[in-house]
Amino acid sequence: MITSVDTSVLLDVFTADPKHLSGSQSALRRAINEGALIVCGVVVAELRPWFPSNKFLVDTLKRLEIAYSPITLDASLHAGEVWRRYRRAGGPREHLIPDFLIAAHAYDTADRLLTRDRGFYRKWFKQLKILSPQATR
Repeated sequence: MITSVDTSVLLDVFTADPKHLSGSQSALRRAINEGALIVCGVVVAELRPWFPSNKFLVDTLKRLEIAYSPITLDASLHAGEVWRRYRRAGGPREHLIPDFLIAAHAYDTADRLLTRDRGFYRKWFKQLKILSPQATR
């Protein structure tokens, strides 16, 4: 089982978010126990500001056994097509191309996506299996 991990879940853990830490830790543990974890370049870019150096971020991902997986051309095209449908349907600029790239990458490369933003992804990527942490508090 390959799980692609969304930025929000990793930031919950890395920043010890009081509301989401417990649920995100549990979901990450479950995903690790069931197989491999991957992230795409968008997630790496979104995580980078939270780390003092590139090396520290890369080392942290390695310690957690989270592999980097590049976004394919097919996934990029898929993301653009779904984003176009989203905007034509009146979708606000609340969700931008990076969100669509993360989902299309997961659809193309993984068995599921671990994310807190399950409603958005379920609506626009119906065939993508979602694993979501439970919020605590």
